[in-house]
Amino acid sequence: MLSLALTFFPHPRVVLRPETQPVYLTSDAERAALLAVLGLDLLAVIAFTREMAATPAQAFVRMLVQRLRMRELWVGAGFALGREREGQIPALARLGEELGYRLHVVEPVLADGEPISSTRIRGLLAEGRVDHAAELLGRLYALSGVVLHGAERGRRLGFRTANLRVPAERAAPANGVYAVWAHVGRERYPAVANIGIRPSFDAGERLLETHLIGFEGDLYDRPLRVEFVRYLRGEQRFASGEALAAQVQRDREHAMAILTEHVPAE
Repeated sequence: MLSLALTFFPHPRVVLRPETQPVYLTSDAERAALLAVLGLDLLAVIAFTREMAATPAQAFVRMLVQRLRMRELWVGAGFALGREREGQIPALARLGEELGYRLHVVEPVLADGEPISSTRIRGLLAEGRVDHAAELLGRLYALSGVVLHGAERGRRLGFRTANLRVPAERAAPANGVYAVWAHVGRERYPAVANIGIRPSFDAGERLLETHLIGFEGDLYDRPLRVEFVRYLRGEQRFASGEALAAQVQRDREHAMAILTEHVPAE
């Protein structure tokens, strides 16, 4: 049989409770790439609408059997689908006997005695605990984007940065300075990243500013992926550009000491 992951976009909460906008741990493209690495055969992304939310569980499951020839359904403990969550596990098991598929219930994976969940991971990121979040994810947490044209203050102070916007719909680490790996095309560079509002300057839009160590060249308008390894310090205001440059040098040295011991597998 082929393996297929079925997911919805946008998150059902966006449609059913728009006043509580969720934040995502991955973009659609990032999630597809992560699933592909696991050996998944097919990925189905279904548009979640109010009409979809009103679909009875039996009708939705029957559609899966008819259109996808579903023979096994794998769900997490506590899972439910369909109108008013009527398709809970006992109901899905009964439908399996009727429609000819086998139901498998996957128990939560625990870490430190607690279930690993997206809510728990988002909480760790909000506290800046990116190393602990990586342990639960099984990978380094990352943000990606296209490098913006900026004010070039870093260039004038002796350390160039590549700046990315932090999308409002993405979970992001707490403001501060981090040791990170920066990916440009197929190349990976040790780097220091500051996420925040730049209190020493304009205290404006929240950005992810990344100083790549050992990189020479122009990154404007190029894709950049930043993987967070360890929190270094909080974001702070400096009295002068010289004081900021001196701190960046200390951050570089601190980051290199950490990254030398945390080189991800190829």
